Amino acid sequence: MRTYGCQMNVHDSERLSGLLEEAGYVPVPEGETADVVVFNTCAVRENADNRLYGNLGHLRPAKQRNPGMQIAVGGCLAQKDQGEIVRRAPWVDVVFGTHNIGSLPALLERARIAGEAQVELKESLEVFPSTLPTKRESAYAAWVAISVGCNNTCTFCIVPSLRGKEKDRRPGDILAEIEALVAQGVLEVTLLGQNVNTYGVEFGDRLAFGKLLRACGGVEGLERVRFTSPHPAAFTDDVIAAMAETPNVMHQLHMPLQSGSDRILKAMRRSYRAERYLGIIERVRAAMPDAAISTDIIVGFPGETEEDFQATLDVVRHSRFAQAFTFQYSIRPGTPAATMDGQVPKEVVQERYERLVALQEEISWEENKKQVGRVLEVLVAEGEGRKDEATRRMSGRAPDNRLVHFAVGEGERPRPGDMVTVEVTYAAPHHLVADGAIRSLRRTRAGDAWEARQGGSPGPKGVMLGMPSIGRPAPLPATTGCAAR
Repeated sequence: MRTYGCQMNVHDSERLSGLLEEAGYVPVPEGETADVVVFNTCAVRENADNRLYGNLGHLRPAKQRNPGMQIAVGGCLAQKDQGEIVRRAPWVDVVFGTHNIGSLPALLERARIAGEAQVELKESLEVFPSTLPTKRESAYAAWVAISVGCNNTCTFCIVPSLRGKEKDRRPGDILAEIEALVAQGVLEVTLLGQNVNTYGVEFGDRLAFGKLLRACGGVEGLERVRFTSPHPAAFTDDVIAAMAETPNVMHQLHMPLQSGSDRILKAMRRSYRAERYLGIIERVRAAMPDAAISTDIIVGFPGETEEDFQATLDVVRHSRFAQAFTFQYSIRPGTPAATMDGQVPKEVVQERYERLVALQEEISWEENKKQVGRVLEVLVAEGEGRKDEATRRMSGRAPDNRLVHFAVGEGERPRPGDMVTVEVTYAAPHHLVADGAIRSLRRTRAGDAWEARQGGSPGPKGVMLGMPSIGRPAPLPATTGCAAR
């Protein structure tokens, strides 16, 4: 299973894995050849197409050597390109869209029996995907989708045409899923939606998202709640109050800016302006002075002038983001921005991008230096952190989602899912270091669940998923829906 794009795609891949394992497939051991390869694709950025077709070309010789191998392509790019994928890569067996991920096992079987490609792309969602079986990537942290689809019409974004109009789950269904996850050992959930703070639009309650955050506070055993991504136009003060007043809702906010220029925001069809955005930042910090705020920014949108870009830099300086995911604008066919006048030359976009990254690196480092000396409770993450001759380190996340590398002494065995209390001794732009002794180690049910997974039997041999011959995708930005939402 290879996943590209946003957290919603990652969660969809967990569902696809759950479906396939329920149908009798098992994951491929590292180094062995897979019988089934599944690409869950993204369509937001220009290189998404190149990456997919490059990987499909890479697999063609393996398919020729082993005609029984099946290749499936799903996700946003499949929904967009539809029959184009089979035309350009006729060795693909299955193409499925964002609205019918539950069909994958049946489509694989049909392709095997018929001996020809199966293409199925539905135009709307029939069943909310959270009803599907899911194989969670983590024993201690989980994605929980509260909505799918998007009702906005941003001119740079193709996601609404691929994911459809917003569909909301009922609060009771969401809380039941969270309670079941906690019973399995999960300590942290991230609520997912293309625009989480418009949650409730389907059943007419504009305060539903804040109420949902408060309801999460009543789930016994749930220690951390996060969400991504809200839209500034719909961000309301009741959500700020819910974040500040609900103990297990983390003081972390990812809120896309896209541009600091009102003129460009209007051209993007983003229904807020810089003053409103900065007002939200100020109110969040007034209620939660320790909040870590991150964002998304697009550089080089059509018509962007140096003055517009300077307005973005001004908002970045004022906002003091802990982190920013910055993107160079790329044309996406089918979006209004693709045909706008004033496409910015590549070399200009690159130069502005480098200036923005340099400014944000400086701010991130300054903000991280303020963490030195703080004592933080860190949720230990999967895998070990950096190693050197003097220090063995593991990694985890602070409550505000900052990455922390912490020293582990001889005989200390924190497990992923456990909690350690450490003091920050050093700060870099993208992480913190705690090289002193662990102050306390709290073994958790989540750590027990992780340990149980490691000791579990791999199960019987069978048809395998995966593609060890192609490297893992790069780490995902903390954003959902379109990578520049």
